[in-house]
Amino acid sequence: MAKASLSTIKIAGIILLVLGAGLAIWGFQQSGSVGSQVTRAISGSDSDEVMLLYISGAVCFVVGLYLFIKK
Repeated sequence: MAKASLSTIKIAGIILLVLGAGLAIWGFQQSGSVGSQVTRAISGSDSDEVMLLYISGAVCFVVGLYLFIKK
């Protein structure tokens, strides 16, 4: 039974790794949009949506990596 739960945790880790990478890529694509470029030109920083995608992608990736490596 312990092996089943361990493999379930590893699968959840892989899913979070993929989700985190996908969110980061989506954020990168959104940073090239016209609205984000206008926001960057006016304020000098990325829009809140882009930052939210970057941060949530990084958090998902780190948690997924931890779950995948955890013994």
